[in-house]
Amino acid sequence: MSLSGKTLFITGASRGIGLAIGLRAARDGANVVIAAKTAEPHKHLPGTIYTAAEEIEKAGGKALPLVVDVRDEASVMSAVDKAVERFGGIDICVNNASAIQLTGTLQTEMKRYDLMNGVNARGTYLTSKACIPHLKRAANPHVLMISPPLDMNPRWFKGHVAYSMAKFGMSMCVLGMAEEFREDGIAFNALWPRTGIATAAIQFALAGDEGMRSCRKPEIMADAAYAIFNKPARQFSGNCLIDDTFLYGEGVRDFEPYRVDPSRPLMPDFFVPEDSVPPPGVTIGAGAAA
Repeated sequence: MSLSGKTLFITGASRGIGLAIGLRAARDGANVVIAAKTAEPHKHLPGTIYTAAEEIEKAGGKALPLVVDVRDEASVMSAVDKAVERFGGIDICVNNASAIQLTGTLQTEMKRYDLMNGVNARGTYLTSKACIPHLKRAANPHVLMISPPLDMNPRWFKGHVAYSMAKFGMSMCVLGMAEEFREDGIAFNALWPRTGIATAAIQFALAGDEGMRSCRKPEIMADAAYAIFNKPARQFSGNCLIDDTFLYGEGVRDFEPYRVDPSRPLMPDFFVPEDSVPPPGVTIGAGAAA
């Protein structure tokens, strides 16, 4: 298993899960395109595309930081062209960029609806579309969406219809594109965490510093993504995966190192189907991140 020499195009890779996936690949000597909006330090959120690039290089990879707005077709197309010019092609596309606001229908302004659906669903569709012509020429091409299993339980919609539509839109890309490009040998899969992940989204949008202690580290998602990318693309496509269940199937038995604070009960993420059972030895606390 190695991603040495592979080129990953990762949206939203300046921090969090996207950066963790890039760093895991960089340890193999991969090329990582950091496609994100953050060029200047944010007053609340850590990291920029340039600090992420420094981390990628230190980890052993080659980095290309690019300012990209996934809602803008010209921005995405230009970034893909620059990535191919720099590294010669694209082997893996990771649709990680996301916008979140957990509000009901009457409380959701249309500009927020447009933002979430523009970044999540449309951005995933656009970025995948831009990368596919290059992925067709790759040896083992993968597209990964950081999005949930397609579970149509109304509980996942009632409190935040706009956000749910946007996230499930990403997973619908997996469902459709996996079949559309099966003959081309491009794998499309979705990966979702069973628990809250210690990212800026959790800290500032959902649960605060205290909630972060009940999360897992982004490395669990990075390790799962790494295992996915090393699967034969023609044989492993169209899956909606939960991080720890997938890793358990790959031989992981100790999930304690992924916890931020082992003394705290793990906070369950939303969108995890009720019939998804945690691996042996993993206990999830009550309630949901939403």
